[in-house]
Amino acid sequence: MADAARRSDKVYPDAATALRDIVKDGQTLAVGGFGLCGIPEALIAALRDSGAKGLTAISNNAGVDGFGLGMLLATRQIKKMISSYVGENKEFERQYLAGELELEFNPQGTLAERLRAGGAGIPAFFTRTGYGTIVAEGKETREFDGHHYVMETALKADVSLVKAWKADRSGNLVFRKTSRNFNPACAMAGKVCVAEVEQIVEVGAIDPDNVHLPGIYVDRIVLNASPEKRIEQRTVRA
Repeated sequence: MADAARRSDKVYPDAATALRDIVKDGQTLAVGGFGLCGIPEALIAALRDSGAKGLTAISNNAGVDGFGLGMLLATRQIKKMISSYVGENKEFERQYLAGELELEFNPQGTLAERLRAGGAGIPAFFTRTGYGTIVAEGKETREFDGHHYVMETALKADVSLVKAWKADRSGNLVFRKTSRNFNPACAMAGKVCVAEVEQIVEVGAIDPDNVHLPGIYVDRIVLNASPEKRIEQRTVRA
């Protein structure tokens, strides 16, 4: 009965338990966050500890050395990154230049739309971004109304790991500020979505007008009330 109740309200006791039966070698994972803002810190650590390898990670960024997805690069669990910005990670640079890590670069807006399309059931779309550059190499192009476009395919993931500020027990999520950029799209693109949150409230406590992502997209919830929230580039006045 306890397991049935837990599945009913989607709340799991910790990140390791939430990932235990869904993460496997060779999977594609969509990981939310914008830089280090809004990354699922506890879930990334649990993914590292799971030992799963040969992973493809779809993420705006690759974390930094020793934090975020940088932890999985250090343990060589990621074989391929699908990203738009990777400039803060020296280990990423080393692995890529040594031919040890595959990379699929995307313009940032294209990456967001590919994830959104994956969640919406749209197999592909045309965008002007990247036409005439190496981004368009090997891809179909077309002309519409006098402008040239490149076709981009949707992105889907076996598992999505996202970070929200607040959730109710049915998985309805509220994000805060910049963390809303990529997390909802990552959540929608995954077959299974695990959300790490700072607050869990009862069903009905969140005004429906304030729900950013409906619970239908969220399968499991993990509480992390005190994430580190590391600053990527700390800048202070002299």
